[in-house]
Parts: sequence; C-alpha cells; structure tokens
Amino acid sequence: MGYLGNHLATVVTGVFAAVLTGLWPYFVDFAPILHFVFIMAVPITWFLTFTCWISQRSADYMKKFEASHTHSEKKSLSNSQTTQVYASNPNQVSYAEIKEAQNQLTGELNQLKESVKIKDDEIERLNQEISNLQTLVQIESLKTELANLKMLASGKKK
Repeated sequence: MGYLGNHLATVVTGVFAAVLTGLWPYFVDFAPILHFVFIMAVPITWFLTFTCWISQRSADYMKKFEASHTHSEKKSLSNSQTTQVYASNPNQVSYAEIKEAQNQLTGELNQLKESVKIKDDEIERLNQEISNLQTLVQIESLKTELANLKMLASGKKK
C-alpha cells in the first residue's frame, strides 16, 4: 500500500497546485499572458487534486468489501463438451493428434452446418483450414471460431 496509502497521485497533484498557487502573485505583473495562464491552471490543478482524492477514497472504500465478494466461474460459449489437444512437446504436434483434432472439428462443423444456414464459401473455407492444420495454435483458433459460430447460431434461433 505504501507510505502515502496510495495517495501518491493526490499528493503530487496537490503539491503542483500549491506551487502554482504560490507562484501566482509573483508573476502577476511580469506578463499579462502569465496572469491568464495562472487563472486557468490553478483552478484546474486544484480540481484534479480533488478528483484524485475522491477517486482514491472510493477505491479504498470498495477495497474493504473485495474479500467478501467472490467471482463465479465463467460459463462456456458452447453447450457441447470440448476436448483439448495436448502435445508432449509444445513445438511439435504428432500426426495422430492432428488427425484427431481434424476429425473433431469436422464433426462440429457438420453439426453446425445442419443446425444453421452458413454461407457455402464460409463452410468451404473452414473445411480448408481444418485440412491444413499443423499446430496447436491453429487448432485452438479453429475451435474458438467454431464456438463463436455456435454462439451466433444459438442467438439467431431465439
């Protein structure tokens, strides 16, 4: 939390506002443009100081209740179970793992094709990507794209 209790921004802005306020009387007669600059800058910096202070007070207040509030686990985008493909070496994926992922993704795409009308060129593009799978990143990318399509399809049914 620190020595200042997370009020560093408030202190820095407040010191700057105080310095500007203190210098203002010395520069009033120096140049008329400086008088205008100080008229604009001093209230703005004091406003920023107040804003920093009130926002930190709000953050401190909300932090008190943070421990009692728990987050629930996010729900999956698709209703079907997804299986992850893990490789023994993250840089190298075996041929069997790629074939398994291709079969799984092709099956999901066919299910999706039956349930919703997708453009034929979109289906052809996805089939082409499935047949060219080589890495885990591509597999996960296609799984994400299929999950998004399923989500869109379920949204259109409603």
